[in-house]
Amino acid sequence: MPFVKIDLFEGRSQEQKDQLAREVTEVISRVAQAPKEAIHVIINDMPEGTYYPAGEAKKKG
Repeated sequence: MPFVKIDLFEGRSQEQKDQLAREVTEVISRVAQAPKEAIHVIINDMPEGTYYPAGEAKKKG
């Protein structure tokens, strides 16, 4: 049962997230030979100011 977690800065439309989930599901299903029903895609919208690579705040864009 594959779980795929995608962290993105917030701001994508629902349509973009839906398409991303569908396409990721297709690839995982094909490559891992897993049924689509067993694949779970979790998209986490990260607000700006919550990501700190090397201890420094990362801004969108």
